[in-house]
Amino acid sequence: MSSEIVRATEVAPPPPPEYPVDQVVFTPPIDIFETPEGLMLQADLPGVSSDSLELQVQDNKLSLYGKVSSSVPSDARLIHQEYQVGHFLRSFILSDEVDHERISAKLNQGVLEVILPRLAKPEPRRIQIQTD
Repeated sequence: MSSEIVRATEVAPPPPPEYPVDQVVFTPPIDIFETPEGLMLQADLPGVSSDSLELQVQDNKLSLYGKVSSSVPSDARLIHQEYQVGHFLRSFILSDEVDHERISAKLNQGVLEVILPRLAKPEPRRIQIQTD
């Protein structure tokens, strides 16, 4: 499997109509690594809950979008902030090697893990030749 199994898109695909495109403010950092079964994508999403995160595969494009809410109490004054808040969007083009039906994801303590399993290669088979 090569790194071409997934490629970040230079132009984001259009998000669903209900998503506020004009509010996209950043792209979250992503790590992708290969395992014997396929690829794993990890996105650092502190402050994101599963309710504020959407993950979608359509036409070989994997898109994740959502919103990071500020965790600063309303009565506090922010002095320093390194992680971004607001809406985010990130998308990737998947190769035909990814089994779209078996893609799975989990969100744990601000880290989204997306498993992109490799399609099983078809076994060679003998084809019967018919005669008239």
